[in-house]
Amino acid sequence: MEEGTIAKWHKKEGDKVESGDVLVEVATDKATVEYNALDEGYLRKILVPDGGAAVVNQPIAVFTEKADEKIEGYKPEGEAPAKAEPKEVSGKKEEAPATSKAPAGAAMQQPGFAPEPPLEKYEFQFPTGEPMSRVPASPLAKKMAKEKGLDLTTVKGTGPRGRITSKDLNLAQPDQAVSFGKREMPTAQPGAYEEMALTPMRKVIAQRLQQAKTFIPHIYVRQEIDAGALFEAREQLKNGNLKVSFNDFVIRACALALREHPNSNSGFDSTNQSIILFKTIDIAVAVSVEGGLITPIVRHADYKNIGEIAAEVKELATRARMGKLKPEEYKGGSFTVSNMGMYGVTDFCAIINPPQSCILAIGGIEDCAQVKNGIVVPGKRMNVILSADHRVVDGAEAAKFIKTVQKYLENPSLLLI
Repeated sequence: MEEGTIAKWHKKEGDKVESGDVLVEVATDKATVEYNALDEGYLRKILVPDGGAAVVNQPIAVFTEKADEKIEGYKPEGEAPAKAEPKEVSGKKEEAPATSKAPAGAAMQQPGFAPEPPLEKYEFQFPTGEPMSRVPASPLAKKMAKEKGLDLTTVKGTGPRGRITSKDLNLAQPDQAVSFGKREMPTAQPGAYEEMALTPMRKVIAQRLQQAKTFIPHIYVRQEIDAGALFEAREQLKNGNLKVSFNDFVIRACALALREHPNSNSGFDSTNQSIILFKTIDIAVAVSVEGGLITPIVRHADYKNIGEIAAEVKELATRARMGKLKPEEYKGGSFTVSNMGMYGVTDFCAIINPPQSCILAIGGIEDCAQVKNGIVVPGKRMNVILSADHRVVDGAEAAKFIKTVQKYLENPSLLLI
């Protein structure tokens, strides 16, 4: 964590605070965390208000032991955002943009990360000027056209900027009883937009995915799954009041496949230029939350049956959407599953979550026609796509892994034992 956002102050300036009182809520990239006061005293001055951002070690408030202790002129200790320094450009001094700087050691040093490359700068400007009306015409021309039943769209104006005047109406056609219909043009200027600041979660997502797609050589392996047996297995469990999702079957299948192909249960350390072979199978599950994405982890997934996986994923996903996950519940993992089947998509390619070397993208189950024993019969299919880091996993290894996943998903009874 390099910076956070003050979500809410629970005390106001001048309040007495007891040890253990909830003082402030801090929004990180993954969750909103309550901060409790360590000592009793008085909150004298709030330096970073609700909604404000602060880097690690930056003072956010002034706290005193006594209510009347003087704080005028007091300069809090700790790091503050770096100030803009003028720089020389062609013999002239130019003000550099202000940036935030975290203290030494506070920057993220997770394996698989590399410095962010400089990107081309894009400057956005709001369009200027008033939007042109659908039919520019003088008030008199509009009144006369309405009275005579004339269609202003059938005539070209001869006034300033093509404005229709009363003199132009002799060329206008009468309104038709049957037409394609008319709609008022929107009032917004073409190209108009509004700007929205990135949330702490979205900032980290943007940084991580940009780095992953820039520096990791992705290889994609796609496999179509005959999902008929999988669909029937889920229906049979449902008839026995055992509620599991297709995603739970996929997690279990990946866990068993990773046992057989341990090289896919790996990562890449770009700092040491080395391959990381994980000793446990910990599967991260992508969960959509408000404002972004989080990946809670099913630890030792290969040692858990499908019922245990279903219960754990449901509980983790619920707390993820509430922002109540603990760091150890979403940090780490050796492999990731990302499922968008519930949205009805056929398939998609997921971006690897560093420092892991693989992520499996799951599409929706669709009805299809299949040929079995020379006869066309109705069936069901599902597409899965493995994204692998080619520095760690070769194409042949990726193919073997995804074929093993196919074996388990097309024979779901193997996942129940």
